[in-house]
Amino acid sequence: AILAQVLARAGASRGASRHHTSAFHFFSEEMFALARTAGRHGLVAAFHRAVPAIAPSARALAPKARGFSGAAAGKIVKVMTSEIKHEEEQYEQAKEIKAFLAKSDFKLVDTMGDVNMALEREVGDKVVRIEWQLTSPFNPDMEAEGEKAVDQEATDFSVTVENKSKGSGVAFYCSTQTGEDHRYVIGNVKAFSSAEEKDGVSSYNGPEFEDIDDKLQEALDEYLAEIGMNNEVCDFIDASALDKEQREYLRWLKITKDFLSS
Repeated sequence: AILAQVLARAGASRGASRHHTSAFHFFSEEMFALARTAGRHGLVAAFHRAVPAIAPSARALAPKARGFSGAAAGKIVKVMTSEIKHEEEQYEQAKEIKAFLAKSDFKLVDTMGDVNMALEREVGDKVVRIEWQLTSPFNPDMEAEGEKAVDQEATDFSVTVENKSKGSGVAFYCSTQTGEDHRYVIGNVKAFSSAEEKDGVSSYNGPEFEDIDDKLQEALDEYLAEIGMNNEVCDFIDASALDKEQREYLRWLKITKDFLSS
């Protein structure tokens, strides 16, 4: 009865030709006005009965949701499934990796999804940490043979020796190189007095190694050897950098395929 009164008064006052918005506005005013006579429960009941009559107009104005096309995603999944099978069949970890870890005092730090790797060991009151990143496979067809091709086979790495209690230490910035005599070269040697200075982007990275006195070069090179840096470590760095890239690529394939399949 309350609803009939409201609708009748709305039509009489506003006219049948007015927009739904005006009618609804008047409808709202009348509903609250009648609340004083109908009581709270009567108003709520009338309002709930009125909503279905107004809802179709609101729904008609709402945009229709568009469906997601899975044709392209399905094609990607199909190609990736084949690529995953191929990679798993071709993957074989280099023998240098297992052999090194089996006999070395270093502990490997390797987290899936992280491009960084590290070897860690303690020497007295100091911590030695060798760090490097994954390396994309070298394709000999992409570059001409010669010095440029050799450079691409190198892996950049750093050797940090830090005092466990004081936070001071030195960091050697190096790169592997081919050959059997000396498998790495030193670029810079940085000294730091604290963890903040070690990680500071504007802190001094030390002189170019080739610019310092020859005797100092020799002594620093011997220091690296004493803390465990040798040709076997370089072989491991190069092999694990490539292995890491292959494992991360396979992981990327699987994650992407699973996402597009869902």
